[in-house]
Amino acid sequence: MIVCRVRAISVFVVYLDVMMKPQFLIAAPHSGAGKTTVTLGIIRALTSRGLRVQPYKCGPDYLDPKLHTLAAALQSINLDCFMMNDDHIKSQYRSYGAAADVLVTEGVMGLFDGAVKMEGSSADLARLLNIPVILVINAKAMAYSAAALLLGFKMLCPELQIAGVIFNFVAHDSHYQILKAAAEDVGISPLGFLPMHPKMQIPSRHLGLKTGREINHEEIIDQAATHISKHIDLDGLLRITTTALAATVKTGYSSSHVPKRVLIAKDEAFSFTYAENIAALSSIGEISYFSPLTDTQLPETDLIYFPGGYPELHLKNLSGNKQLIRQLKAYHEKGGKILAECGGMMYLGNEIADEDGQVYPMLGILDITTGMQHKRLSLGYKRLNIEGVELRGHEFHYSQFVGSPEGKSGVKVWNARNEALDLPVFKTNNILASYFHFYFGNNIEAIRQLLFD
Repeated sequence: MIVCRVRAISVFVVYLDVMMKPQFLIAAPHSGAGKTTVTLGIIRALTSRGLRVQPYKCGPDYLDPKLHTLAAALQSINLDCFMMNDDHIKSQYRSYGAAADVLVTEGVMGLFDGAVKMEGSSADLARLLNIPVILVINAKAMAYSAAALLLGFKMLCPELQIAGVIFNFVAHDSHYQILKAAAEDVGISPLGFLPMHPKMQIPSRHLGLKTGREINHEEIIDQAATHISKHIDLDGLLRITTTALAATVKTGYSSSHVPKRVLIAKDEAFSFTYAENIAALSSIGEISYFSPLTDTQLPETDLIYFPGGYPELHLKNLSGNKQLIRQLKAYHEKGGKILAECGGMMYLGNEIADEDGQVYPMLGILDITTGMQHKRLSLGYKRLNIEGVELRGHEFHYSQFVGSPEGKSGVKVWNARNEALDLPVFKTNNILASYFHFYFGNNIEAIRQLLFD
């Protein structure tokens, strides 16, 4: 047993113990190969065997982890090589995975697609964590040429272990036999094939897969698990991916500051949160939740956190909750602290227009108007510096806004390529709001400095 000390906000003693566990990252050559459905099916199939499966998501995505959590009945954790430092990623991976029987990570985009070349990619994460990769290949219109594709992925980054491959959208066994030979010829284990299954498809909308109540996700996940159990060699998958995991006792956050009350908006309009952001906020003080859609009384608090989500899908109810709007305005006028991201920032504005141009009044705390009429995708990693305090995060939205940021002096923004950007950041003595989705699970001091110090 090795005893070491890790410094985050304060000093913790962390106990390390090496153990062997099946662990792997599910990746693909490109988006649309079916890796999310395969991931969900594998998680549920293994969970149905009585195994404790810890899910993770590579990258900043909020929606896939919600589905992972449903499939595993365990909270899925984001791991992101741009927004998080290496030590934080390793600590999160090990601490959440220590009690699990199997660790399953879903990749993002193509295996080597990163913010800059392969930096921040699924491959970057797998290499950092030293875990095997399982490729999901859309082989609908492919035969022995799969050998060249697999060989290229294997050769590009030799230190990466591509342990196995699942061929998706394969019509019949004779087709699979060709693909199987291709995998074997390049030294990658073929784990089976999946025929097309229409009941396994999860519909999409802007910002990603649908995760609302209108979709029966349990049924889809169960269908995927049954399909995968029938066609994929799960025992072989566990066998070839069993590697050493250095497990840790999960660290927490401590604070010598006077505790604050933290109130978080949480409902179908505001739901884009990272588990570790919430854990970090708990170091500031006691966490409680409220719904801007349905609650009419605002609890006493020292900080309100409005995360992103889908306010544009609930404009009538948000705008119609006049009693809560009056209380939120009063809270702001008295100097109440507010942290707002993307959809949360939109809610703070004067009004939001839907896709048809119909305008709904909002809080009127920020002098901006946002709208969905001329949707244009804005996305990418961002780095923010406000008078020496740095935060990292990402941008992912279709709405556009009109207005001028308040208190913009001293605010600098860069993208992943370190190119300076002119993006809206609203920073006053009591508000930090932006289209950014911030990650501060390893940097709660930045939030404390920007809003309380």
